[in-house]
Amino acid sequence: MAVPKKKTSKSKRDSRRATWRRKAEVQAQKAISLGKSILSGRSTFVYPTDEEESEDEE
Repeated sequence: MAVPKKKTSKSKRDSRRATWRRKAEVQAQKAISLGKSILSGRSTFVYPTDEEESEDEE
């Protein structure tokens, strides 16, 4: 079974976690922003509706 040879320092561990959390926070902000723009009706984002998807399958 593979095991790490040396213990990872707390600063390296914390740095990796901070990077991971920062990426997640940016994606969450983008998703909220997109959702708000779609709900407000001012969106230029084009997304498929149920009618369009069913026409493509036929």
